[in-house]
Amino acid sequence: MESNTTGTGREFCAAARARGLRPVLLARDPGRYPYAVEDAVDTRTLDTTDPDAVLRTLTGLFAAGGLAGVTSSSEYYVAAAARAAAVLGLPGPDGDAVAACRAKDVQRERHRAAGVPVPGFEAVADAAASVAAAESIGYPVVLKPVSGSGSVGVRLCRDADETRHWAHRLLGDGNTRILVEEAVAGPEFSVETFDGRVVTVVAKHVGPVPYFVETGHDVPAATPGPTTRALGETAVRALSALGLGWGAAHTELRWSAGGPVVIEVNPRLAGGMIPVAVRAALGVDLVDAVVARAAGLPAAAPAPGAGHAAVRFVRATREGRVTAVRGLSAAAAAPGVLAARATTAPGRDIRITHSFQDRLACVVAVAPDPLKAARRALAAADLIEVDLDPVPAPHPSRERAATR
Repeated sequence: MESNTTGTGREFCAAARARGLRPVLLARDPGRYPYAVEDAVDTRTLDTTDPDAVLRTLTGLFAAGGLAGVTSSSEYYVAAAARAAAVLGLPGPDGDAVAACRAKDVQRERHRAAGVPVPGFEAVADAAASVAAAESIGYPVVLKPVSGSGSVGVRLCRDADETRHWAHRLLGDGNTRILVEEAVAGPEFSVETFDGRVVTVVAKHVGPVPYFVETGHDVPAATPGPTTRALGETAVRALSALGLGWGAAHTELRWSAGGPVVIEVNPRLAGGMIPVAVRAALGVDLVDAVVARAAGLPAAAPAPGAGHAAVRFVRATREGRVTAVRGLSAAAAAPGVLAARATTAPGRDIRITHSFQDRLACVVAVAPDPLKAARRALAAADLIEVDLDPVPAPHPSRERAATR
């Protein structure tokens, strides 16, 4: 049900086919997924936000005797897919638990009640309340939507003016509530789990404040054993407190002066090419594992891995219209590079959003040690260039017509 438009979205269908299954993509706008045409994926067009429309389509597939499972690689549809699977008696996580997890304030409240370490926080509905919450928590604070992903709308605020301004911005963008939380200092990690067991700990690289755009990942994190174990154990506790533990989950944490602090649990497979890096480094195919779990099939045994993998992103530094993406072939041919992919194309407009949308290309590289993998990924990413022209201003007559 729906999909990532980039990254591992395409790989879900490939993994299903590799297991002898026939992937069917349910999408509101199939044009968002060019791979569906390129890979000849059976696609059904419907309103995927309408549970009844989804069930009618799935029931038709079920009646034909061919529906093995329902899943989603999209942050916004994992709960709907789980609920649909439950109605049809197919494998899946607890849809209500997944839906509750999508609300960051609810997630935080459940963690706090269970004694899971989380930042101080308060959910608010107006700018004045955001300032009051920030002053109670203590500056700096982080403001974010209660429901979102990919660092969209997440910003560090260092005083009342910044807090008030960003709260107005988030509320003006359609968010009815926002989260004001303590800014936790320390390196950032994610813990990738499957069926409540730790697969690996990932070191995350984040761009400069006041934003939190991920710029790369190292798999596995080069941390001491006790640190790795503490991060993993905390992530498993966080899942348990939310009633999760079925299938894949991606838990983000920071290592503070007092140890691990849970930033958020995502009840889905990681994005940002992390599954590709996990497969390359450790031989564990998490995409295949998700597909198999949803279809009630046994997991595959791990394959040999390279030991370490690194992901590095090419980010937009200015706005414009893409005229060319150069250097992908050279990056793909560089030493140790497993994948070099563009996430933009000529003709697309680039806007700086301070979120995952600023990432224009990515590289995954492998090596027997973490430093060499990181150097290889960074060197290859430096070979990729995205040429931009200024975005033309709207024609006055077209602008007038658009407002009529």
